[in-house]
Amino acid sequence: EEQLVESGGGLVQTGGSLRLSCKASGFTLPDYAIGWFRQAPGKEREGVSCIIIGDGSTWSPDSMQDRFTISSDNAKNTVFLQMNSLKPEDTAVYYCAADVTPCHDFLTYGPRALEVWGQGTLVNVSS
Repeated sequence: EEQLVESGGGLVQTGGSLRLSCKASGFTLPDYAIGWFRQAPGKEREGVSCIIIGDGSTWSPDSMQDRFTISSDNAKNTVFLQMNSLKPEDTAVYYCAADVTPCHDFLTYGPRALEVWGQGTLVNVSS
């Protein structure tokens, strides 16, 4: 069974950094995408960053590129999201998800094939 487990969230002050982890298990496909999404209270889900497991290519919306970096350690089946210069508006539950959709569509529309989601990890940025 395919499964994703996030970790690394917590409380951080404005300007601080956090690194989130998404550990994958049960995936047998040689090539799939892991995407990070976030959802703040009362707001719609937002795509943050995406990486293709296999070739390591990444894509993020312009608004996320300057402070968020996605990477992977394929030997550990883990994808990371490094978040720097955090702001109170970054406060949200962060989820990772897996799919076989190209990154741009994946982050824009969400997963449409595999639809595997983690349980989420809360990031709280204090002002």
